Amino acid sequence: MTEPQNPQQSGPSGPEPFLSLHTAVVLLAAVVIGLVLGGLTWLTQVSAAAAVLAGLAGAGVSIPVLHSLIR
Repeated sequence: MTEPQNPQQSGPSGPEPFLSLHTAVVLLAAVVIGLVLGGLTWLTQVSAAAAVLAGLAGAGVSIPVLHSLIR
């Protein structure tokens, strides 16, 4: 005799992920872009504060672009 199947349990049990794979990839790429931009800005002998602001701005601006490009 076979066990009755539970229609509500279709996959492995457990909580849903905190972030979707798409969101994780977009945010990771934005962090890499921000780090590269901030590092390059810092290497041009600009102050550390300006390099941090450039990196944050680069990461922030890249998120909508990456969201639309990565599907």
